[in-house]
Amino acid sequence: MDGSIHRAAGPELLAACKDLKGCETGQAKITRGFKLPSKFVIHTVGPVWTGGEKNEASLLSSCYTRSLSLACDHELATIAFPAISTGAYGYPLMKATQIAVESVTNWQSVYPKNVIFCCFDNQTLNIYEEILQRN
Repeated sequence: MDGSIHRAAGPELLAACKDLKGCETGQAKITRGFKLPSKFVIHTVGPVWTGGEKNEASLLSSCYTRSLSLACDHELATIAFPAISTGAYGYPLMKATQIAVESVTNWQSVYPKNVIFCCFDNQTLNIYEEILQRN
């Protein structure tokens, strides 16, 4: 996902990211969107799944809530999330989706935003639909 965003945004995004001086797991930072249709990109680092005993759930939830907080601070009307940490970081999709939906739902009760969950395959879409219907 990260590579696709950088390719579409152009080299200015990479330069802006260097100015951020990294991002800790569970934190979020914001840059301009450059050549993307979106005005901003919110960068967050999800946890690597190591079995669930190293605060992974709290860190993953923090990715969503800190990103939403930045969206609020910058008065953004819409935010889109991929399934954070479920790719190379190995977070189990069902567990990660439950955390994503709960984190966003809890935030939206305080400050409503238009939130899009980007699902890049049918398995992810089906799990998001199932969990969203339950909530």
